[in-house]
Amino acid sequence: MFIVQNYTIAILFCVVTMLCWGSWGNTQKLASRSWRYEYFYWDYVIGLLIFSLISAFTLGSSGEQGRSFLADLAQADMASLQSAFLGGIIFNAANILLAAAIAICGLSVAFPVGIGLALILGVLVNWFGSAKGDPWGIFTGVALITIAIILNALAWRKAAASSSGKIPARGIAVAIAAGIIMAFFYRFVAASTDLDSFAMPAPGKLTPYTAVVIFAGGVLVSNFLFNTIAMRRPVAGGPPISPAGYFKGRPATHLVGILGGMIWCLGQSFSMIASGQAGAAISYGLGQGATLVSALWGILIWQEFKGAPRSAHLLNLGMFLLFIAGLASLILAGA
Repeated sequence: MFIVQNYTIAILFCVVTMLCWGSWGNTQKLASRSWRYEYFYWDYVIGLLIFSLISAFTLGSSGEQGRSFLADLAQADMASLQSAFLGGIIFNAANILLAAAIAICGLSVAFPVGIGLALILGVLVNWFGSAKGDPWGIFTGVALITIAIILNALAWRKAAASSSGKIPARGIAVAIAAGIIMAFFYRFVAASTDLDSFAMPAPGKLTPYTAVVIFAGGVLVSNFLFNTIAMRRPVAGGPPISPAGYFKGRPATHLVGILGGMIWCLGQSFSMIASGQAGAAISYGLGQGATLVSALWGILIWQEFKGAPRSAHLLNLGMFLLFIAGLASLILAGA
């Protein structure tokens, strides 16, 4: 299987993760013009599973190092399988809430609040679970990103006050809930692998490629519960919808959702592959720099801060600068 051999390549993989995790939300925005996010999310989950299998049977089964996907799956112990599967369930609970937050308040707010919070808590959870990297650099990065999130929240507050005077607090609350839950999924997936050696993982442990497939299985199975609840009791508002409505969507609309899931899973796969060199905390934290990417999409492309006062734009600029400084601190912490 393909294995990253040095820290520089691992950081490049984390940058790809950041771009993927920060960009999949655009597919939801595109589909939302004619498609409820609950329907979109079924396609998203299907795309996630499809890409995990493609990755496992190609990069995960080629080359001379490590175990191939099927061989790795055959020797896996129940504890590792359960850990990766549980990571998928936790992620799905969080990501459905994040999708709802995007529907309520847009990319430029839902991601900085939800994913920014997930970054802060997730870096700490993963570092204490598998300490790798300079703790001062990691905690400094987390502190800078915390301040960046606060600036974004203030910018959003000013923009909302200038436009209508009403603040959709429900959207922020949903994003916060998503971020808290999201912080824990990666630790379970990472724990199912042997971060010290992907080439010769301990017996029973999974390669990153197998871990992502089992993770995707957890997402798919749990979606029958979580998304069914979301369809009957929509978090983002609106009337309940019937599962039968999903089959009335146009093929192009379904493909947009599937593409969104594949984009996100590409990022997850690269993050797991990079974690052997970078460590789980840094690999996860840099990937969740997706906040910057998504905020840029929301502000520049979707015009979510159009008409906002100058002070809101200055606060967003401060958010970007602090986020970049925080991510740089994380990179240096692992160098």
